[in-house]
Amino acid sequence: MKSETMWNQLAKNWDKPGVSLGENDLKIIDWTKKYLDGNAVVLDYGCATGSIALEISSKVKEVRGIDISSNMIEIARTKAEEHGIKNIAFTKAAIFDESLRKESFDVILSLSILHLVEDSVQVMGRINQLLKPGGIFISATPCLGEKTFLSVLMNIPIFVLSRLGLIPSIKFFSGSSLTAAITNAGFQIIEQEDLSVRPLRECFIVAMKAWKDDAFVPHHSA
Repeated sequence: MKSETMWNQLAKNWDKPGVSLGENDLKIIDWTKKYLDGNAVVLDYGCATGSIALEISSKVKEVRGIDISSNMIEIARTKAEEHGIKNIAFTKAAIFDESLRKESFDVILSLSILHLVEDSVQVMGRINQLLKPGGIFISATPCLGEKTFLSVLMNIPIFVLSRLGLIPSIKFFSGSSLTAAITNAGFQIIEQEDLSVRPLRECFIVAMKAWKDDAFVPHHSA
């Protein structure tokens, strides 16, 4: 898989200063910890080298980190072993992997991943399925679709590189389209913060799965 190869190549530099656990990551960790407790089973979807999963592991019962990159997972496992962290498991897997059981997680993290997936509607529907009723979905997503002059200029090379296959296909969410997509996937938004790095905008959103046990049905615009 082309995207897997690219992420494998990026893995060796992922934890270098300026790449992993920057200022925004530290904010995300602090905000996320408010929704964790010692009984929580957490899925970190797109966990990369596991930096955030490792940071929150002491606050929860269990963390499972998944990523499509075998190199990222290998690094994450090594870090967990070096720190002696026993309540965390890293697995090379996609979100639709059959080993992930429906309604088995209290919290699912989706950090800097929703804009990179091929079908964000289906991915958010799958996240809904995997969460227990009342479970918490925490995401941080670049909103590259905001219509400002500087963001449009910066998005041109991103679009070109994406079309050439040099970087993954990217979805250009705006803040409003992102919140609408999460709501349409069966979630109620309970907190939203801006992680702005001008001229770009990144949205941190906490949403809760409805208690009503309804099957996920994608909403389609007319």
